[in-house]
Amino acid sequence: MRSFDLIARPYRTLEYLTLGHTLERTRLYYLPRLLAARNALVLGDGDGRFLSHLLAANATAYATALDISARMLHLLRERCAPYATRLQTYRTDALAFTAPKGTQYDLVVTHFFLDCLPQPEVEELMRQVAPVLAPNAQWVVSDFRIPTGLMRWPAQLLVGGLYLAFRVLTGLRTSRLPDHASALQAAGFHRVEQKLFLAGVLTTELWQRTETT
Repeated sequence: MRSFDLIARPYRTLEYLTLGHTLERTRLYYLPRLLAARNALVLGDGDGRFLSHLLAANATAYATALDISARMLHLLRERCAPYATRLQTYRTDALAFTAPKGTQYDLVVTHFFLDCLPQPEVEELMRQVAPVLAPNAQWVVSDFRIPTGLMRWPAQLLVGGLYLAFRVLTGLRTSRLPDHASALQAAGFHRVEQKLFLAGVLTTELWQRTETT
C-alpha cells in the first residue's frame, strides 16, 4: 500500500531542488479564475500550498481536503490554520470518500494527483464525484505530460524517473500517466483552457461541467 508519510516534510524542498518553482506556478496559474467558488473538493494537495492560497484569495470559499497521508494532512492543516473554520480534512483514499448528504461542490482540484492513479481508478473517481457536483462545477487539473517533438524523450526520462523514485519512497505502483481528459469528458466536462509549462512537460487545465437539461 502506498504511503506518502515518509516524504511529507521534505517534499517541498525536494520539489524545489528538482524543478524549482515551476510546479508552484503551474498549481497557481488558474487561481484568479477560482474566486467565485464556494465549496471546493481538493484531492491530494500534499502540504497544502495550493489550498492555503485558495482560501486566502477567496474569503467566502469552504474546502474539503482529502489525503491518505496523515503527515501531509497535518502539514496542510498547519499551513491553512488561519482558515480552519472554512476547512474540513479527511484522511482517506479519494475512492473511498463519501460526501456528507446534501453536499454540492462547485470546484474540484487535482494538482499532481491523478498521475498517482491507474486509468481505471481515474475513471471510477470521476464517476463517484460527478453526483455531488454543482451543474456548472469547475475542475482544475495539473499534471505531467509527454509532449510531441524534441521534448518527447526528455519528458519520458523525467516522468519515468519520478515514477521510479515514488515507487521506492512511497510504494506507488502506478508507472504510466493516465488519460484524464477522456475520463473528464466521459463525466460530462469540457476543457475551457490549457496552459503548458516546461516546454510542454507540465500542463494545467481548467475544465467546466457541461450543463444538461
